[in-house]
Amino acid sequence: MLASTYAVKGGVGSELQNRRVLSSFGGFRKRSSGVKNLFMTERSSCCGSRLGSVVLGVELARARTRVETMFRSSAKARSVKAQASDGDLEDAASTKFQGKSSGSVLPYVGVACLGAILFGYHLGVVNGALEYLSVDLGIAENAVIQGKCSWVVSTTLAGATVGSFTGGTMADKFGRTRTFQLDAIPLAVGAFLCATAQSVQTMIIGRLIAGIGIGIASAIVPLYISEISPTEIRGALGSVNQLSICVGILAALVAGLPLAGNPLWWRTMFGIAVAPPVLMALGMAFSPESPRWLFQQGKISQAETAIKTLFGKERVAEVMNDLRASGQGSTEQEAGWFDLFSSRYRKVVSVGAALFLFQQLAGINAVVFYSTSVFRSAGIASDVAASALVGASNVFGTAIASSLMDKQGRKSLLITSFAGMAASMLLLSLSVTWKVLAPYSGTLAVLGTVLYVLCFSLGAGPVPALLLAEIFASRIRAKAVALSLGVHWVSNFVIGLYFLSVVNKFGISTVYLGFSMVCILAILYIAGNVVETKGRSLEEIERALSPAA
Repeated sequence: MLASTYAVKGGVGSELQNRRVLSSFGGFRKRSSGVKNLFMTERSSCCGSRLGSVVLGVELARARTRVETMFRSSAKARSVKAQASDGDLEDAASTKFQGKSSGSVLPYVGVACLGAILFGYHLGVVNGALEYLSVDLGIAENAVIQGKCSWVVSTTLAGATVGSFTGGTMADKFGRTRTFQLDAIPLAVGAFLCATAQSVQTMIIGRLIAGIGIGIASAIVPLYISEISPTEIRGALGSVNQLSICVGILAALVAGLPLAGNPLWWRTMFGIAVAPPVLMALGMAFSPESPRWLFQQGKISQAETAIKTLFGKERVAEVMNDLRASGQGSTEQEAGWFDLFSSRYRKVVSVGAALFLFQQLAGINAVVFYSTSVFRSAGIASDVAASALVGASNVFGTAIASSLMDKQGRKSLLITSFAGMAASMLLLSLSVTWKVLAPYSGTLAVLGTVLYVLCFSLGAGPVPALLLAEIFASRIRAKAVALSLGVHWVSNFVIGLYFLSVVNKFGISTVYLGFSMVCILAILYIAGNVVETKGRSLEEIERALSPAA
């Protein structure tokens, strides 16, 4: 999340860090001192790109075409398989109807993805606005409160950590759609406070509140999408969550373009983020609740109505039979937090947490954070060009992942992704240390960075959030997803806090080599502990991984 993972980097503050720990890269050119050198940068592994709106439109069009193609091909394949295997014509007819009705899920996925877009936008909006808001709020002229500007950036992490845990409890108590509506409150209020702030304290409070909304969105968006998506295209639709986060960051970067001509434009940038939460709340008022959550609450008739809205009346009996066969639902009480660590669920919950921990320890934040310095060592002095290369690699990889998710499977994509990341990190390390490669060090560093981001976006980025919502039993799903995302946010914060100190002590080459070793460990762990969920319904996965006590 990637996902849901992030490290938005920009021009503000990057020079200070480069001067301290990356002098070996060379190519550093001193810029104007001013306010740009005062602050730490916010980091995001999702995107960090400054691609044009034309590229964004093309990518979205391609993604939509792929999803529609998968709707048709998946339905056709299942229809043939059903007739050939057991001659059940009624089953084949049901699958045929599914192909016709599954397209009705898209509008509700789109509404949910507003939360992911806001996730990315709130992370990315400070990237371009920080320099200008610091001048407007008087931070640059007051040395005493200059340190508070880093809180404008980092407070969002604290809020997101709280929100990720809160989101799971809310989703279980109030339902998925109602949680979306409640999440609109901190997202909109936080944006409004930031847009109208007259002091740095108000700005920090606004960022904290928006961070809570981000944390809730990071938990509820993949959860809802997985529970309303047809089995055949659940992977493709689940990867849209990661793509939407990237779109949100890109939108924030594009929104910052008028800043050069209008320094007060930063208020408008934050103000823009007030409208989408309202649209999300309104859209969820017309969106069906998760049938699985309704069934778990014993609301059988409402669950049937939701299934009819999502998949068509032809599939009501089929889906209800799956829910009953899962052995969960209203027959068991809603799980508490301590149930996540019981012998029944301990292993599968640990897998979810480990995936996000490996995602962070694999070094995505470091690669994106230092990409500008790496590109400068190769003679690419433009921050825009550097961001464009990294962002294009991420968007391209995510688009490919969405088309492969339901063909190659989640586990194989994860293994391939971490293998490519390990090789890329090794290349980055060697490009810095091997003298024989010195004439090609800049080119190899750029190649390693682009390949790393591309490999990350193929699996390590989009798969964990999708897989979490698939492997957890329905009665623990919301809380277990929230716990895993909490591990993500906390590890992200800790790594960000101590990363520079580690680089100063051991050197960037050694750190890159360590990241490569982490990727290899991730491959071994995934091979031995992660199950393949491709082509299996959530109920089938639940029966396999979390049998009834």
